[in-house]
Amino acid sequence: MSDAFDALRSTLLRHGARPALRGEGEEISYARLLEAIAERRGVLEAVGARRVALALDNGPQWALWDLALLAGGQVCVPLPGFFSPTQQMHVLDSAGIDTLIVDPAAASATPFAGFVPVAPGILQRTPPQLPALPAGTAKITYTSGSTGQPKGVCLSAAAQLAVAHSVAQIGEGGAVERHLGVLPLATLLENIAGLYAGLLAGACVELLAMRTIGFSGGGGFDPARFLQTLLAHRPQSLILLPQMLLALVGAAELGRALPAGLRFVAVGGGQVSPRLLQRAEALGLPVYEGYGLSECASVVCLNTPSARRLGTVGRPLPHAAVRIGEDGEVQVRGARMLGYLGEAPLADELATDGVVADGWLGTGDLGHLDDGFLVLHGRKKHQFVTAYGRNVNPEWVEAELVQQGPIAQAWVHGEALAENFAVIVPRRADCSDAELEAAVAAANAGLPDYARAHRWLRAEAPFTPGNGFLTANGRLRRAALAAHYLPRIGADGGAPGAHFTAFSDEINHSDESDT
Repeated sequence: MSDAFDALRSTLLRHGARPALRGEGEEISYARLLEAIAERRGVLEAVGARRVALALDNGPQWALWDLALLAGGQVCVPLPGFFSPTQQMHVLDSAGIDTLIVDPAAASATPFAGFVPVAPGILQRTPPQLPALPAGTAKITYTSGSTGQPKGVCLSAAAQLAVAHSVAQIGEGGAVERHLGVLPLATLLENIAGLYAGLLAGACVELLAMRTIGFSGGGGFDPARFLQTLLAHRPQSLILLPQMLLALVGAAELGRALPAGLRFVAVGGGQVSPRLLQRAEALGLPVYEGYGLSECASVVCLNTPSARRLGTVGRPLPHAAVRIGEDGEVQVRGARMLGYLGEAPLADELATDGVVADGWLGTGDLGHLDDGFLVLHGRKKHQFVTAYGRNVNPEWVEAELVQQGPIAQAWVHGEALAENFAVIVPRRADCSDAELEAAVAAANAGLPDYARAHRWLRAEAPFTPGNGFLTANGRLRRAALAAHYLPRIGADGGAPGAHFTAFSDEINHSDESDT
């Protein structure tokens, strides 16, 4: 048993017979939890698993396999369901996965070539390559693919549990007894701050299938189903993406009932509109904004009931420290990655646990500290994070668009938005909207859904240095394009307008369909 899990085990034992995990028709107590983990450890050892990918929907089984891998010391690689098939195969091959855990009912229909069944719900293969990993790697979490392929972040068990312990302190003393996981467990935020922290705090962690929550794919979200699930299960804590908070706030402003008993709603995974937080505050919702990144094993800063300041992402949690570099970049130390998959590991002192007192990691974000609270300004580079927490490099999407014959230029924007917008310059003045629509659709076909241009607008004129939309060497002036076009497409990041109206219409439409 790994040393990190041994410390977790002693905490779990103290929670007695209380419910630990609950799913759809399934409940596991803390008294039974360790036994269930041990059973799965035995299966993993029997089949000789070394690097294991979890291709399961949210549910207690995902949690049990993940904890069994943490206990047994194998490498766990969550396989996001919102990745495209090409990206999923990239994850399996680049990480050298030899064992794939799937729903036993779907094992015979798995689309992953080369894997064969060896036990119920367990498929294996000889991987095409076995890339070296930094010493101590317990989990490889993949980013959403800011360029064509996702990037693997190697994390130790100690780094993950250091973050989980910090978050769990917020729920100590019975402040949170029921946590509902509404984000995919394949995302580090729910995995660590929801599952691990919830178990450390002695809460019952309820895990439902993503379709029950209202998610489909990487960007499909049904707010009516989401709200119905919250009312049915009445959680005390949630971790939300900005667009999910918008659904909750929008419903309340329309007079819809909110779930009783909410005590702590963390929101993160992307930029949150200050106006949206003010609306939540006015409704009395216990919303606490936070900040983190995969390279730091998820959460770094978080507002809490005892230290909360609207407009900030909170103070650093106990395991972390934050400073601002000379160029305004946010730098973090504490729990952090061992390195990126396929690249040289970080400094030697990180090789064992990834928890260090020295060594600052640049985040690529700009900000400042206000009495210890971190205020974010934006990103150093052009990458944006959608309202669903997916990282997208707009240059990647723009390159796909301009490969289509009818499109000469394209600018893509999606920071904190539910849908990515593209402004399109046609290659011919007589190019019809139908031709442009077909070209956008053709480009989207080769992209995962979170990176697609979901809506587009015909540009008023070509982008040129003369009108200020291009630099002298032909690069897009993104700030100028945003200032000019965002007001025309109603992309205000969550303020009343296009996005709020869309959610209101969607809620009303879903209610009419159900009655």
